Amino acid sequence: MKTYPLRTRFARDIVTEFRVPLRLSRRVIILCDGMPSVPSPSRLLDFFWKKGYWVFRLRYRGTWESGGRFLARSPHEDILAVIDGLRKSFVSIADKRKFTVTPEHIFIIGQSFGGTAAILSLLDARVDKVVALSPVVDWKAPSKVESLDWLYYFVREGFGEGYRFRFEDWRKLISGKFFNPQAHVRDIDGSKLMILHARDDNVVLFGPVKRFAQRVGCELMLLKRGGHAQSSWLLQKRIYRHVRGFLLHT
Repeated sequence: MKTYPLRTRFARDIVTEFRVPLRLSRRVIILCDGMPSVPSPSRLLDFFWKKGYWVFRLRYRGTWESGGRFLARSPHEDILAVIDGLRKSFVSIADKRKFTVTPEHIFIIGQSFGGTAAILSLLDARVDKVVALSPVVDWKAPSKVESLDWLYYFVREGFGEGYRFRFEDWRKLISGKFFNPQAHVRDIDGSKLMILHARDDNVVLFGPVKRFAQRVGCELMLLKRGGHAQSSWLLQKRIYRHVRGFLLHT
């Protein structure tokens, strides 16, 4: 019989889908979507659940079902709020079941904007490994097709109340100090980070990502083609084997 993800809230505001592993497990994966994106069913949620992980997929504060205001604080703090909540009892909203997780390993997987949040979560020692797909590593770096001004208009007009934010919060991205991995290159442990990026990505250009990877000393897996931040990359056997080895190697 087909089952569906459960839902809970962390820190009152953060609505999160999650899957309970079929067997006892202390390995946790937190999935971080891109922006803008639509909260449609996630293939990765089920994929990693079937591999034996607790899997959580959050909605950033101020987006979709979650409360709060988007970009009022750095979105990576939403990841940390989920981690805080794991050790407490959290409740499945539909059936009131209580769960408690004592993680042995916490892994974060994010794509594009979610990759940015995932990388910054490494500033917290509780995060063991991060896999970032086509992450924005520097908001001051140019994009061929998505300037911040264009993206502001597109998100505001195209997604309406799906993203609730103020113009002054959006403008913080331009400073290069807010929610920006480039500002933390000295603080990020590159041994905990793996980046996947395609050379033909015209949304987040390859050059700045390559330089960032070199500076932090992380693993960079390059794809000749693939465009921008495809979660389907991780479903490919060759890539999954490589990612799995990275996550589980201590």
